[in-house]
Amino acid sequence: MESIGVLMLIPMNSYLEQELQRRYNLFKLWTAPQKPQFIKEHADSIRAVVGNAFAGADAELIEALPRLEIVSSFSVGVDKIDLAKCREKGIRVTYTPDVLTEDVADLAIGLMLAVLRRLCESDRYVRSGKWKKGDYKLTTKFTGKTVGIIGLGRIGMAIAKRAEAFNCPICYYSRTGKPDTEYKYYPSVLELASNCQILVVACSLTAETRHIVNREVMNALGPKGVLINIGRGPHIDEPELVSALVEGRLGGAGLDVYEHEPEVPEELFGLENVVLLPHVGTATVETRKAMADLVVGNLEAHFSNKPLLSPLV
Repeated sequence: MESIGVLMLIPMNSYLEQELQRRYNLFKLWTAPQKPQFIKEHADSIRAVVGNAFAGADAELIEALPRLEIVSSFSVGVDKIDLAKCREKGIRVTYTPDVLTEDVADLAIGLMLAVLRRLCESDRYVRSGKWKKGDYKLTTKFTGKTVGIIGLGRIGMAIAKRAEAFNCPICYYSRTGKPDTEYKYYPSVLELASNCQILVVACSLTAETRHIVNREVMNALGPKGVLINIGRGPHIDEPELVSALVEGRLGGAGLDVYEHEPEVPEELFGLENVVLLPHVGTATVETRKAMADLVVGNLEAHFSNKPLLSPLV
């Protein structure tokens, strides 16, 4: 399949890059000093685009590639892809669900523990030598806390099952209730936040879910509540989050994603009730390899006229 042109938008994973290079004529967009000119020069050769949560195929790129047949995303998030334009032009879209679910759910639980038990601050307390001068202050118990989840899909359900092991009552919000679960359903995010102690954002990013966690929701969660975001940064109104934490209207936060990555509000850096991670929800060797294999497998299936492994469009 070396004659098939594949455009990789940004560097993502060395293993994925090697596998694509071995199988296809790989075009690395980030290496081009003049990206529009690079795309124009190779447009007739490119039949596939590989992107991720940060870079996808927007309408402009799709229109610039007349032979584009498939967009394969190295991510479960596809908000950077113009799905409507892909449907209009008959372009297939694949992504990497399931293989990353466990890692993201694990991290969500880790963030809950880290915020409530002040794990990062405790670590710094030991390293700085302060323990020799006195014990660290008491923290907050995780077991038994009510966990509210925004979005009870694959990842949301995996988080719920893990939290249940800590004897945490589970409630959730989604567009509609899930008839196959006994978890308590709330018809609005505001009601959910008012009835839980830990609020986890685990939904997809759409126009409807952008800033789904706003000032009103944070106030409802309250000064003892904890907000966890392993979804997408724009799910949360970030300036409102900063003010809620600084003013003490929100008890704490564990964040893996941000509204303008890699920019993070500096006001959060000095807060010990906040744990900040650099968008590493899927960042394990095992999961990134599985994601890469799925991207490659989808491309191979498409170009061999076989059913796609994880189709979205």
